[in-house]
Amino acid sequence: MSSPALQTRTRVTRIAQEAVDKARLTVVPRVRTRAPRVPFVTLVSAVLVAGIVGLLLFNTSMQQASFSASSLEKEADTLAARQQTLRMELDELRDPQRLAQQAQQMGMVIPPAPVFLDLETGKTIGVRTPATPENAIRLDPPPPPKPKILQPDPTVVQVPATASTASTKTTGQQGNQQGKKNRDR
Repeated sequence: MSSPALQTRTRVTRIAQEAVDKARLTVVPRVRTRAPRVPFVTLVSAVLVAGIVGLLLFNTSMQQASFSASSLEKEADTLAARQQTLRMELDELRDPQRLAQQAQQMGMVIPPAPVFLDLETGKTIGVRTPATPENAIRLDPPPPPKPKILQPDPTVVQVPATASTASTKTTGQQGNQQGKKNRDR
């Protein structure tokens, strides 16, 4: 009989031989597989078209926003100018000099001296003088004096009367009288 080690060895060799037989490599023919081109081209075209359409829509919306921003800026400038004009008109209406002139035009006068009323006693403190237009305070400042160079002394030239001058005067006066008669007709 054979020993158990020999039997194990034989069994391993047989298993190994079978494994080697199964594991032999053989050359397999190469199979070329190509991805279909139509879906890829369609996908790339769709992405390009979507990108161009998106870019056009974005550009259009940016232009519309630009137009609305420029129109709002114009409106803001117009409103700022209007506000400045109204503020200037309000300042002009609030001018104390203008208010005093309007009060004088309505017949109001400024008293020459102030008089105060004591609220506890009900008496007046100060000299009461009636306010009349004659003793009113002048609101407009006096005009500035002109320089001497703008106010020269008048130059008087006397021309001696001669006979030819006197005859010209009478002829001119007669012509004026005839012109008046012609106009009256």
